[in-house]
Amino acid sequence: MAVTHPAVNVAVLDDYQGVAMSLADWSKVCDRANVTVFQDHLADEGAVAERLAPFDVVCIMRERTPMSGSLLRRLPRLKLIASTAPRNAAIDLATAEERGIAVAHTGYFSEPTIELTWALILAGARQISSEAASVRTGGWQHTLGEDLAGKTLGILGLGRVGSGVAKVGVAFGMDVIAWSQNLTSDAAAAVGARLVSKEELLRTADVISIHLVLSARTVGLMGAAEFALMKPSARLINTSRGPLVVEAALLAALASYRIAGAAIDVFDIEPLPADHPYRRAENLLATPHIGYVTRGLYERFYQDTVANIAAWLDQRLEK
Repeated sequence: MAVTHPAVNVAVLDDYQGVAMSLADWSKVCDRANVTVFQDHLADEGAVAERLAPFDVVCIMRERTPMSGSLLRRLPRLKLIASTAPRNAAIDLATAEERGIAVAHTGYFSEPTIELTWALILAGARQISSEAASVRTGGWQHTLGEDLAGKTLGILGLGRVGSGVAKVGVAFGMDVIAWSQNLTSDAAAAVGARLVSKEELLRTADVISIHLVLSARTVGLMGAAEFALMKPSARLINTSRGPLVVEAALLAALASYRIAGAAIDVFDIEPLPADHPYRRAENLLATPHIGYVTRGLYERFYQDTVANIAAWLDQRLEK
């Protein structure tokens, strides 16, 4: 005798661009489950718990909606978290395991973040935002851009993204230096960089780009003491995670022109609050965490998500 199962409800969260359903073939899921897509973001945990109460499966995009232990304990129906990317620090894995909630991840590739990093470096060096705004408002050129060839690029963290950024720096004719706590001279040399101390990097780099995983030992990596070491002409780039940089220290360095400028794609709180002082800093170029937001990577994310949910549904039917 066939075993029937109650309807499965799937929630797709934080689909800001409204593209989740068009970038993958969801038929293998939709044939067996009810799929609801939410484009808006809820920050309040109580509101999130109320929204997700009817769902068996929740699809999350990176860390946009944290799956904290307290939230998971308020979702007795939840059985699967389908997360994009190979890891997601915003999921309380211990609580998920304790409650029998499966967690599935997707594939990932780092080229989009490497490309955005260089878009921010170039935009800052050549004052792209300011000059484009001048043209749009009827004006013409009014700034001097900075050369990159012959300058020093300092990279904090030489993993997949940092290594890719380093190789482009070499192609631009920059002297590339790097530091991280476990970096070796051989690993740095393999991508055209030179291992230096953190202090030397901060003192000598014209552009400093951060590419480290957020952890207990990297939180606040760039604070007031670090900004004090930087050249007044130097620029900071952060496409990794917001808490790697102390917000108040960066704002103070920008306001006093202790550094020339910064370009960041990541923040302590996302979406960035409407009244956040970052929005008013004249020498800050801020983008809304779009380092991984490209068509190709989103296709990988959603296609793998569909495959993960379909596999979970298959297992469920076998029981």
